[in-house]
Amino acid sequence: MATLDQKSPNVLLQSLCCRITGKSEAEVAHQFQYAVRVIGSNYAPTIERDEFLVSEKIKKELLKQRREADAALFSELHRKLQTQSVLKHRWSVLYLLLSLSEDPRKPSSRVGNYGALFAQALPRDAHSTPFYCTRPQSLALGYGERSAALSASVGTSGISSLGVYTLNGPTATPQSLLAGQPPQSAAGGGQPLGSRLAWALPVSCSPSSALAPLATRPALGPPVPSSRVVRPRRDGEVSEAALVRDILYVFQGIDGKFIKMSAQDNCYKIDSKVVLCKSLRDTSSRLAELGWLHNKVRKYTDARSLDRAFGLVGQSFCASLHQELKEYYRLLSVLHSQLQVEDEQGVIVCSESTLTLRRLLVWMYDPKSRLKTLAALVDFCQGRKGGELASAVHSYGKTGDPQMRALVQHILSLVSHPILNFLYRWIYDGELEDTYHEFFVASDPNVKTDRLWHDKYSLRKSMIPSFITMDQARKVLLIGKSINFLHQVCHDRTPPGKITPASKSADTPKDAAELLSDLEGAFQEKIDAAYFDTSKYLLDVLNRNYLLLEHLQAMRRYLLLGQGDFIRHLMDLLKPELVRPATTLYQHNLTGILETAVRATNAQYDNAEILKRLDVRLLEVSPGDTGWDVFSLDYHVDGPIATVFTRECMGHYLRVFNFLWRAKRMEYTLTDIWKGQMCNAKLLKTMPELSGVLHQCHILASEMVHFIHQMQYYITFEVLECSWDELWNRVQQAQDLDHIIAAHDMFLDSVISRCLLDNNSRSLLTQLRAIFDQIIEFQSAQDSLYRSALEELALRLQFEEKKQQREDEGQWGVTAEQVAEEKKRIQEFQDTIPKMRSQLRILTHFYQSIVQQFLVLLMTSTDESLRFLSFRLDFNEHYRAREPRLRASLGTNWGRRPSNI
Repeated sequence: MATLDQKSPNVLLQSLCCRITGKSEAEVAHQFQYAVRVIGSNYAPTIERDEFLVSEKIKKELLKQRREADAALFSELHRKLQTQSVLKHRWSVLYLLLSLSEDPRKPSSRVGNYGALFAQALPRDAHSTPFYCTRPQSLALGYGERSAALSASVGTSGISSLGVYTLNGPTATPQSLLAGQPPQSAAGGGQPLGSRLAWALPVSCSPSSALAPLATRPALGPPVPSSRVVRPRRDGEVSEAALVRDILYVFQGIDGKFIKMSAQDNCYKIDSKVVLCKSLRDTSSRLAELGWLHNKVRKYTDARSLDRAFGLVGQSFCASLHQELKEYYRLLSVLHSQLQVEDEQGVIVCSESTLTLRRLLVWMYDPKSRLKTLAALVDFCQGRKGGELASAVHSYGKTGDPQMRALVQHILSLVSHPILNFLYRWIYDGELEDTYHEFFVASDPNVKTDRLWHDKYSLRKSMIPSFITMDQARKVLLIGKSINFLHQVCHDRTPPGKITPASKSADTPKDAAELLSDLEGAFQEKIDAAYFDTSKYLLDVLNRNYLLLEHLQAMRRYLLLGQGDFIRHLMDLLKPELVRPATTLYQHNLTGILETAVRATNAQYDNAEILKRLDVRLLEVSPGDTGWDVFSLDYHVDGPIATVFTRECMGHYLRVFNFLWRAKRMEYTLTDIWKGQMCNAKLLKTMPELSGVLHQCHILASEMVHFIHQMQYYITFEVLECSWDELWNRVQQAQDLDHIIAAHDMFLDSVISRCLLDNNSRSLLTQLRAIFDQIIEFQSAQDSLYRSALEELALRLQFEEKKQQREDEGQWGVTAEQVAEEKKRIQEFQDTIPKMRSQLRILTHFYQSIVQQFLVLLMTSTDESLRFLSFRLDFNEHYRAREPRLRASLGTNWGRRPSNI
């Protein structure tokens, strides 16, 4: 796996092309470029995404294999899967299962002839430059320098450089990256690390001692003499001892006599005028890379250490780099002391007791790997701070190299120490002292107390360390926010230590390292314990001291008309006031009526804290409005409960109340209409000419009563009661205040959408209001009819009474002139009856046409409950027989009944 990981994607893709086509690398150049274009394009096979067809194919395959029981089991499992919302792309899963079940050896298999695909003629633009060739090279880490030569020959870039270490060139040749790598044959590419280093060791050094940690390595002592042949030096050629001395200076970033920093090439180079053999020049170039790596790390630490805005996390990162450089300097001091001892003792040049370049190459192998890791971290962490910096360091710990992983974990323990201190102070004390904005919890000091929960604290998602999950970050935010909410809004003076006991914090980097090693255990337990304790205490305070649940029930009883006796009595008391023009109403008069209604009904037994918040509100008056149009109940909220019942929520409650109040008024109006019909039915029996008109009034009133009763049932039971039951269950199961707020918002959204008050139901609401207006107009027409009829009846009774009185006195009852006048007046009244009948006919026709349009809109709605409402409104298909569009809608949505039913 290590070898596979170090290969770049383009090398792997080229190998795949060779494997499929069976050709050499030179022969598959065109196919390789075409494959790169296919991978970089948005090409995808055209497949019909039909879940039903795929499931049917799976069942057919099972039946072909005589696995009827498995087919039945699959059908049952698929049915259960469709009823759940766990998977969003069920078709993809079924298609994958079907593809996996097919035999790739069959010619019809979807696995297909990919060799034929690559053997086809390439398009004209297949030889264009691949998309990845323009990406900038990046600094990345691998298991050493084993694939550096491969990267130089292939040209890896972007994501393909993950297994290659390129630092934009401390040396001019790719071979300079191969520190201590011996020449290998093609068959020896898999040589292990120890054998690759053994060639550079003298006889006294073993591979195990060369790979040992710096702290455990033996001191450099006089080695066992060997019979190494010393090459004679040319005239003017620099000695190896002089190069060693220069190299030791270069290790510290100091220019030597022969090896100097080239600003143009950004690497250390040996002056071309220096006479030196090729082997020593190459070895010196490899060793000089450490100086370039040292300078890169040192430059970063020097620049950032004095930057106060870099924050505590950045300073911890710089401190960890300083620690590593300190260990590096300690090794250099040992090498310098060894060189000084050699100078004092006058050891012969090129003898086995000297510090040679080859020996330095071995001893600096581990320090070079560590410096490469540090340089890569420095490059990757450029421009990052706080939690984002910790995430960058944490991402480099996901490697298979144990030494690199241990180094990154050590740095991460130092870097995460300030973050964990921020976290513990926040969840146990509610304090946030983040001067340089490094912590993932942000605070806005400009937010007022009433918006503390919603707006003051938030998550900086970019600052959430990658070793902390989003769920943990959300809980951390809620814990500290709950503590501050208790202190500042609820004025609760309970010390945080009594709410949740503070556990041991990350006092040292060692403690931080222990927590990081057990993120899903001890760390998660601390977060969960503080979260549950703090949230439970906050909800207890809100329910016990501020009656949160009682206020929620009060909203249901009063603003959503749940207290039936109170609402009915309030309407009875308000009717004389509300029939007047809206401009003549006074709020104090309506407030007095409200208090009377409270005292006369079961509302008087509610908590005084709730009743004092109930009030009357008059909406903005428009020309022609009556009291019914502007009257509204109001509920005052403040303090902690205003966090749940925000201004936006109260606006939603006001909209819902106005809608429910108008619907309740229609029910109240139709009740008055029915009472008028019942009371006047016997009185008007003596006027047979009115029977047709009165019958027409009864029929229209019955239609309206049926419509309003069905609408009231839908609103009261299917909308309010069902939504309220869901809200109450969620509130009882809520673990924190955010859950209650989310459940309450969901309740209001559900009520508004299902009561036709959202933007998607605007046309339905317009038709419904038009129906309500027709009911009011019908009430006015019937009242006018009854008023005229009763006046005529009174005149007739008065005429008969006078006639009877004169007859009792022994006189003629009426004269011919009086009879003529009476008949004339009766005729005039009878002449008005056709006008009344025509007015009712027009009113009926207009009402029925609006209802038909309303039913058509209901049938085309996406809400299933609204479609069922249309069936109840037209249960006997009265409107369906009149409206062709309604018949089409019914047939489209529900289909025709089978003939055998």
